[in-house]
Amino acid sequence: MMLKRFKSACSRSVIGALADDTSGVALTEFAFTAPIFLTLGLVGSDTVSYVIAHMRISQVALHVADNASRIGEQDVLVERRIFERDINDLLTGAERYAKGLDLNANGRIILSSLEMNDEGGQWIHWQRCKGQKDHDSQYGVEDDGIEGTDFPGMGEPGAEITASGPDEAVMFVEVAYDYQPLGPISTLEGKEITYTASFNVRDNRDLSQIHPDTPVGVTASCD
Repeated sequence: MMLKRFKSACSRSVIGALADDTSGVALTEFAFTAPIFLTLGLVGSDTVSYVIAHMRISQVALHVADNASRIGEQDVLVERRIFERDINDLLTGAERYAKGLDLNANGRIILSSLEMNDEGGQWIHWQRCKGQKDHDSQYGVEDDGIEGTDFPGMGEPGAEITASGPDEAVMFVEVAYDYQPLGPISTLEGKEITYTASFNVRDNRDLSQIHPDTPVGVTASCD
């Protein structure tokens, strides 16, 4: 009987001591909540990175279109001519401008010269590309509109960009990029980001052709 009472008293004593001991509660709560907050933090950071990627791809499109409207051999005696090396330098510079995105491996830049054909219709005279992403132009390919007036121009239906005259050209740029997440936890991995931009050619340009002097091993072909 005494032994039973002793055991009962000991049990109540131990239970009471455990009830009063809260030193491990915070650690236990942290163990449960840490993975949740860590996941939310990673997802939040990835979302911010995704928004920044949108902004940077938009800037790349504007950068390429603006510079493409300016490039060419400077000679006051003749209309400005452009060479394949100019296009390659422009697209290589855009890749470096987007440093950190690995645009060449995960994206594609498509540069088109939108002009007016002999019949007054819109015409994609030439097109050059850079990047390993499998992505075709959404608004036309080289030689679209070479004849007739059926080709409306480049851009969203109903809001197409057009060349305004026979001696005018518009540099139309499309940039597509597959988003690369910051870490292993992402709901945005592989989402395609696309932007377009266009600028009128700034100077009198020789629109007859791009002169073929591409350095060996460098190509901007869309093939």
